[in-house]
Amino acid sequence: MLAQVRSGPKTKRSQVHPGVSPLNAVASRNTSFQPLPRPLGLPPYHYDLAAKFPNIGPITNRMVFHVVGDTGGVKDGEFQDMVAHAMIEEAVAGGPNKPQFCYHVGDVVYFTGMHDDYYAQFYEPYAHYEPPILSIPGNHDGEVDDPDAQTSLDGWVDYFMQAHPDVDPISKDAPRVQLDLPNVYWTLVTPLATIVGMYTNVPEHGSVDSNQQQWVTHEFATAPTDRALILSLHHPIYSFDKFHSGSSKMADVLENAIRDTGRVPNLVLTGHVHNYQRIEQTIAPSGPTPFIVTGNGGYHNLHKLHSDPGESADDTGAVLKYGTDTTWGFVTLTIDKQTISGVSTEIQKDGTVGQGDSFSYPARPITLDNSKAVPTL
Repeated sequence: MLAQVRSGPKTKRSQVHPGVSPLNAVASRNTSFQPLPRPLGLPPYHYDLAAKFPNIGPITNRMVFHVVGDTGGVKDGEFQDMVAHAMIEEAVAGGPNKPQFCYHVGDVVYFTGMHDDYYAQFYEPYAHYEPPILSIPGNHDGEVDDPDAQTSLDGWVDYFMQAHPDVDPISKDAPRVQLDLPNVYWTLVTPLATIVGMYTNVPEHGSVDSNQQQWVTHEFATAPTDRALILSLHHPIYSFDKFHSGSSKMADVLENAIRDTGRVPNLVLTGHVHNYQRIEQTIAPSGPTPFIVTGNGGYHNLHKLHSDPGESADDTGAVLKYGTDTTWGFVTLTIDKQTISGVSTEIQKDGTVGQGDSFSYPARPITLDNSKAVPTL
């Protein structure tokens, strides 16, 4: 139909649609499922933080790290620069709250993750951010406009997934040694938490194949039972925004993993929606599971919320506990043997920096007595 556009999500809901996604030729035009690059090694694609980065010091009783998403300042780099500057300030301040690394939940570079865009949107903004920046890819990292000019995820792979890490000449005056992440979906192994990072590909609301679903379930089943379990993925399972909303397809992935293993994540980290939200959903009798949306890391256009804190979604029962759609920022997570606590940093359009949300949840492992009783997510 001439002049057709993609329809927006309904208000008072936390997922854009139940069950199978309706086919939409307009929405699917440039966002088809993309093939994955070859992993650097064999499953289960584990990456040991202490072994890879001994210089960050021993992690025994406490771990602090930044979480940020959707950072690429493609249209206006001012907001990404403000966020990066605030992160650098925390990193150089030292003390007990100094971050040991950064975990990026995807959309490092807009709009199609091209290698040539990495200087302006990655290397230069974080030139003085010394902790390692780890990442899962987002949809824009994998999107391809011209198959003759690039392959999906080639820019992301060129920094984050190199068998022999070196300094890419494209980094110019902001050199940063590449990483050797084992795959586009991978698990970060730390003494205090296991972070299972998915790649939810390019289609709107995400898509994973049967191999990745099997892998996620395996990681839940084999995750150590003496520490917290965190799931990270780019597309959010729940969101109270007016542009993207949450994904029932990604909810199915998590629900299947819990049903098959009984293990419930202590925290779910996501991006994609350009704002900050903390959402709670009841999965286990011991207490609510927090779902964080941290997609306000620098992209210029923020997505408006349709609900206020305290309101629950009509479709899923998920509850919005905190949200902001007018500030950019990031989250600082602190994990010890008892708790996972977090603080969001909020940056106004004029550059004013302040504290936003703060939260604390138990870090003890969560396992359902009857895994088949997992609710519909």
